[in-house]
Amino acid sequence: MNRLLPAVALASLAVASPELNLAYDYVIVGGGTSGLVIANRLSELNVTVAVIEAGDLGYENVNITNPAGYGLAFGTNIDWAYQSVNQKYAGNATQTLRAGKVIGGTSTINGMAYTRAEDVQIDAWEALGNDGWNWENLFPYYKKSQRLEPPTAAQAESGATYDPSANGVDGPLKVGWLNNLANDDFHITLNDTYASLGVFANEDVNTGRMVGHNRYPATYDSTLNVRHDAGRAYYYPIANRTNLHLYPNTMAQRLTWKSGADIPTTNGVEVLANNSSIPYTISANSEVILSAGALASPLLLELSGIGNPSILNKYNIPVVVDLPTVGENLQDQTNNGLAYTVSEDASFSGVGTLVAYPSAAQVFGSEIQNISTHVLDSLPSYAAQVSAASGNITKAADLLEFFKIQYDLIFSSTHPIPMAEILVMPSTTGFTTEYWALLPFARGNIHITSSIPGTPAAINPNYYMLDWDITSQFTTAKFIRSIYATSPLSNLVGSETKPGLETVSANATEAEWSEWIKAGYRSNFHPVSTAAMMPREVGGVVDSRLKVYGTSNVRVVDASILPMQVCGHLVSTLYAVAERAADLIKEEI
Repeated sequence: MNRLLPAVALASLAVASPELNLAYDYVIVGGGTSGLVIANRLSELNVTVAVIEAGDLGYENVNITNPAGYGLAFGTNIDWAYQSVNQKYAGNATQTLRAGKVIGGTSTINGMAYTRAEDVQIDAWEALGNDGWNWENLFPYYKKSQRLEPPTAAQAESGATYDPSANGVDGPLKVGWLNNLANDDFHITLNDTYASLGVFANEDVNTGRMVGHNRYPATYDSTLNVRHDAGRAYYYPIANRTNLHLYPNTMAQRLTWKSGADIPTTNGVEVLANNSSIPYTISANSEVILSAGALASPLLLELSGIGNPSILNKYNIPVVVDLPTVGENLQDQTNNGLAYTVSEDASFSGVGTLVAYPSAAQVFGSEIQNISTHVLDSLPSYAAQVSAASGNITKAADLLEFFKIQYDLIFSSTHPIPMAEILVMPSTTGFTTEYWALLPFARGNIHITSSIPGTPAAINPNYYMLDWDITSQFTTAKFIRSIYATSPLSNLVGSETKPGLETVSANATEAEWSEWIKAGYRSNFHPVSTAAMMPREVGGVVDSRLKVYGTSNVRVVDASILPMQVCGHLVSTLYAVAERAADLIKEEI
């Protein structure tokens, strides 16, 4: 079937040129997951919209379209491949943080997993002071963005289940199960194994209740057998709208400001086409919306004079808004993996998408009381350490209140949420299991290192800064060992090859586990909170309508506004947040 980019989409692209000084009602920086949702929804109205995207189209790029191609895009021209600073608490090595540099953003290079947040996590956003941001209000937007393709009879027999009431059926984003989903009964083996460990099947992890295990769906077009990214879902089908112009291969340099305004008011974005050395301005009559991602939007704010005066003054950037927490509160997860050989009589076919979301009580078992008490007692210390690492920009007293909310979520006995995500991937050659603890307490930051746009930033997630972060990671690894040692799965397992008992023994100490974790981890590529939605007085950068404090018409809509991590993969929540953000903006038109 022909998958070529429709001619109408090509014909509608605005050509960025220094001779043009075009004006639009809304200018969106970033043609990724969130930006394209906003562009689609705003251009439904009688307003003009421009989208500035640093990358190219990528429509026929097989590293994007191939649903089995996770990782193939890494290190290519569609991967920003951001580099962290040396990680002081994690072996002093740098880390690469992947993000999509192409129409569709990171939705083009991620693992395609469609799993949402736990309902009480979204409710916690409102508890942090963000009126209206709760599960009840966001849930309809998850559904609005989604077009679920129900499992076939064969997929259902292979363990693909869902709750019809929790899923949308007519949204732009296609979600479903891969055509080559494993057609064996391994899910039954895993179901019985998990049940022995107290982790039970969850019909649908997207209802707001995630604890359990499930065959998760993916952002996937089963008809064309391709990844369904934000470009395919939200841009290409409406690219012929005459009030919507896309500027690909164009870097946003900084916002421009209206002179004489009582409140700082942007009137456009200075940009530079990739094939040019002459910047020009795309003017904005109403608003500029930053959707460049958690590792880019805060840098654009700083380059535009919004941020910590000590940083801006260092690079001779005039201070437009004194907002010191821009770039602070960076949160990311870390990823490790275990591997096993299969026994001689084991046989598998197809692709497995088997996820488990165990709670803290399930992972820690009989140690849960001890660990919960230790973490509770450590919260003041955690807050003090994070505050000190920020140069006291984030205040210990405020952090402590946030950490108490996060603690209550992790250790609730009445409404447990997932503490970790575990992916079991069987093949004919062995079992691979990736995993990550979902809710670290560490907070880092990202800041500019120059006034020259495009200069690599200083990205410091502070991986494993706090003892909870490393303890939750290695205890999950120990829990995975117990999974593979439990019948009936154990009957299919040969030997552990990663880390292997010769590297981390069966009775390894915490220090031995920590050494292995830190030597082999990577970023989970889920950075959030660098322009956090919270009250300004406690460190927020945007308000509950996503407007940047101290400005009249600058918004941020991307992962940087999430005030804390969510337990699911980010992409589903970002689609929902952007859908709701679009309605908030429409209310003011």
